[in-house]
Amino acid sequence: MNPFLEALVQPSRTLVMGVINATPDSFSDGGQFLSVDSALEQARRLIAQRADILDIGGESTRPGSDPVESGEELARVLPLIEAIRRESSIAISIDTRKPEVARAAVAAGANCWNDVSALTFTPESMATAVALDVPVVLMHAQGDPKTMQQDPQYRDVTGEVLSFLVGRIGQAIQAGMKLSNIIVDPGIGFGKTLAHNLTLLRDMPRFVALGRPVLVGASRKRFIAALDQGAAVEDRLGGSIAAALYAAQQGAQILRVHDVAETRQALTVQKALLDN
Repeated sequence: MNPFLEALVQPSRTLVMGVINATPDSFSDGGQFLSVDSALEQARRLIAQRADILDIGGESTRPGSDPVESGEELARVLPLIEAIRRESSIAISIDTRKPEVARAAVAAGANCWNDVSALTFTPESMATAVALDVPVVLMHAQGDPKTMQQDPQYRDVTGEVLSFLVGRIGQAIQAGMKLSNIIVDPGIGFGKTLAHNLTLLRDMPRFVALGRPVLVGASRKRFIAALDQGAAVEDRLGGSIAAALYAAQQGAQILRVHDVAETRQALTVQKALLDN
């Protein structure tokens, strides 16, 4: 079985997806893991901290970021995926919008395609995802990374995000994708204000009701600073864990986080408290 799907079928377990950004400009850890050696060391740390999945990206999609050519993105992620795969069978997700990067990453050992564009970035994206036959994360974003936070507006943020995801699920199934390969992500921080993000987190049960695993990526994001006197990225651990625990309690199955050990510990204590 695909290691990603194998992790998903574990009963009553919230999966922790550890982030490794092999980029110079990601909002939290940009520039820290540009070399294969430094990124591989981080992968080893996250595995030791009980990450279930490693999410590897070579192009920042933070607000205001510039696009990266596929050749450069491939040069950043492929050696790392190959190096991890030589040491570990852990589930690996490739965080990319580009089908050519997804194809090469899966060939190198990745088990999942995490696409912030929900397979809308190119006309070939959907067909590529179907052909790869691996789990795909369909995420909602309003606008592109360069402009998405300039003035995001919704009449009904939860209703509109749900409608988008339902539409993408339907289009994926029509194109030939297996329902079991579909994961959804409401896209916290991707074309959303503070109020939008809070509403989406509060309405998590509505996303869970879609019947597909829900991924939530709230770790260290700007809405935490908006609630806490402009806290710097490195000072958002408490808010990240609060959001993660809330999302998990509401049914989110995958948490995409930077702080794996702390999140895993918090989930362990939460489970002990909630178990009867």
